[in-house]
Parts: sequence; structure tokens; C-alpha cells
Amino acid sequence: MNVNVQFREDGNIMRGFVEGEIDTFTAPILRDELDSIRIFEGLTIELDLSKVTYMDSTGLGIFVAFYKKVVREKGEFKLVGLTDRLVRLFEITGLSELMNIETDKKVEISNESI
Repeated sequence: MNVNVQFREDGNIMRGFVEGEIDTFTAPILRDELDSIRIFEGLTIELDLSKVTYMDSTGLGIFVAFYKKVVREKGEFKLVGLTDRLVRLFEITGLSELMNIETDKKVEISNESI
């Protein structure tokens, strides 16, 4: 069980690439990496989860806390590249209604489309 997180900054867009499994053991690594981002008004943070092979409720909690932090700092948060399994996880929990999520099929799921 391992998770790898890398970031690339491009102006006001911070792109993160998450790879591996997100569970009780690896979630602290992900949380620490996300906490290292300096969030400011107008920053868009886009996290690519296309290489995440597994995620449990601990991972969802990390993303909810980070989403709240980004919104509080007047930034934007977007998840991209989610597999069908991850999309379903966000749908079941109702988080797909809250967060801006783009699947690997490039279909937008967000509260703005309602």
C-alpha cells in the first residue's frame, strides 16, 4: 500500500497527480502533501485521480477537509480523471453534488450543472 503525490504549478493553476491507494495507512501522506499547498484567492487546484487504484472513506475525508479549506480561502477545487469506481464512491456519499468532478470520460458532475 503506497500513495504518491506530485504537483505542478502553472500560473494560477496547481495540478496534482495522485497515484496508488488511499486508505487509513496512506491518507496521512496525502493530507500532508495537500496541506503543503499555499492556497490563495483565485487559485485553481486540480487533482488527477486517474491512477488511484483504491480509496476508502478515509480518503474521502481528506478530500472533504481539503475542499473546505480551498473554498474558505476563495480558491477553486476540481477532481479529474476519476474511474467509474471512484465516481460511484463520490455519488453514493453525495459528494458529487458538492465538488466539481470530471470523470475519465470528460463528463462534468458538479452542483453548477444542476
